Parts: sequence; structure tokens; C-alpha cells
Amino acid sequence: MSSYIKQVDIRWSDMDPNFHLRHSVYYDWGAMMRLSFLHDHGLTPAVMQQLHFGPILFREECVFKREILFGDTVFLNVYISKSRRDMSRWSMIHEVWKNKDILSATITVDGAWLDTQSRKLATPPAVIKTVFEALPKSPGFEWTD
Repeated sequence: MSSYIKQVDIRWSDMDPNFHLRHSVYYDWGAMMRLSFLHDHGLTPAVMQQLHFGPILFREECVFKREILFGDTVFLNVYISKSRRDMSRWSMIHEVWKNKDILSATITVDGAWLDTQSRKLATPPAVIKTVFEALPKSPGFEWTD
């Protein structure tokens, strides 16, 4: 897959006292994009619960480049930027674009898979690995093992 992009709506409650997007909304949108991708590719919360596996984050960072105002049109994408070949550890990048051509923010996350029964990091089952292999890869994608 070469890209996964979704438009997001700006709600009035997403605004801060300076009339631009609150910083925490960017992180919420990133989480929504990751879970939307998984869901759209068959890895629903119910499936993850049956498998006793869930994604966890070690780091989440947003670099803000241009403010987003109420009424702007906003699209997000998601790329996997690095991963172990077994998909047990990975990093993703989200770009937040406003009005089609202005890069407003970049969100970077580092994560892994948690076995929810043992409460330990683990290599995911094949179905999870297959879904993660379908993630669009960033231009600088690298295997880490």
C-alpha cells in the first residue's frame, strides 16, 4: 500500500484560547489514524482481545510547524518508518496537512506489542504481522534487525 490518508473534522472543542488547535488533539488524531488503519485491515479491538495482544507506545512526539485554525481542511496519513522484521517493535510517522498543501505537524511514535495475558512485550501473532506489513512505508523506511 502506498498511502493511507483520512480527513479529520475540527470541532469547536478542539480549539484553545488562542483560537488554534489544542496540542493534545494532534495526539488524539494520530491514535485515531493508527487504530483506523488496523480496523480497516481487519485488526479490530475484538480481534486483538481474542488474540490477547495490543499495541503500546514507548514514545510519542509531535513537532508543530503551522497552526491549524477552525475551518481549515485537515488530512492525516500514517507511515511505518522502521520495524523489526517480526513486527515486534516499530516506529510510525503521521503527517498532518492543512488545506491540501501545508504540512502543519509531524507525529512520531515508537511502539511494540503487549501480550495482555502475561503483561509482557511479545512477538505478535501472524495476523498482526500481516496487517503491519500492509502499512505504507515512509521514504526512509528501515529494518532494525
